[in-house]
Amino acid sequence: MKAYVFPGQGAQAKGMGANLFDEFPELTNKADCILGYSIKELCVEDPLEQLGDTKFTQPALYVVNALSYFKEIQSSGVKPDFVAGHSLGEYNALLAAEAFSFETGLMLVKKRGDLMSQARGGGMAAIVNSSKEEIEAALKENGLNNVQIANFNSPKQIVISGMKEEVEKFQPIIQQGRTIFVALKTSGAFHSRFMQDASEKFNTFLQGFIFANLNTPVISNVTAMPYKNGEIVDNLSQQITHSVRWTDSVDYMMQQGVTDFVELGNGNVLTKLLRDIKKAK
Repeated sequence: MKAYVFPGQGAQAKGMGANLFDEFPELTNKADCILGYSIKELCVEDPLEQLGDTKFTQPALYVVNALSYFKEIQSSGVKPDFVAGHSLGEYNALLAAEAFSFETGLMLVKKRGDLMSQARGGGMAAIVNSSKEEIEAALKENGLNNVQIANFNSPKQIVISGMKEEVEKFQPIIQQGRTIFVALKTSGAFHSRFMQDASEKFNTFLQGFIFANLNTPVISNVTAMPYKNGEIVDNLSQQITHSVRWTDSVDYMMQQGVTDFVELGNGNVLTKLLRDIKKAK
């Protein structure tokens, strides 16, 4: 069985999608109209150095992921048995399952990026070679109550999120022996309770859309289980404040018989995580 998986924030890089925009001129033009700027120029040249700003990162990744998917379908004609995406990438999974059109998905992502970019004072860091239990115990013992786990990326990599000063205080505490602390470039405490305001505003925005029933199982970041019809508004709202359960999502698909995972989009972030998840089996 085959699954298509789509990366999220962190996969962006100047030059991404360079070979795609001219192949899909109609969709590229639609993206420009929705966004109010040239998506090709942003992704390929990034003249104003905006690609690292979540307000621009999210639409850019969504478009490149989407065009990558359409090209894959054009060339192979193979529809996947499952689809999943990491954080922002979940919108591309829903697009692939025909929950909404390319244009609707981009409008959702644009709003999501706008709301999340308003978050300030937050920080995130990747913790390598430490477990959930070790991280949570260390946070509790040191009174760092404004930090929580944001992403379960692989058995080797967990991302924390919270108030920036507390995230920074955690580095010398957890970085012992084989454990590595890597600060991430982000202005907000994404996938944490500190995004509640953005989540509520996004929920209100989502109420204005009608979503189709899914034609392919989409694995939810929030539950690590397939979406049920009618859950899109709740899942996408909760995703902003809840942990990304990527390891559990991949485990679920493997248990269903998926052996072929194809990453569509820029880079190979998820391919590397998949390798670590499979190694732990």
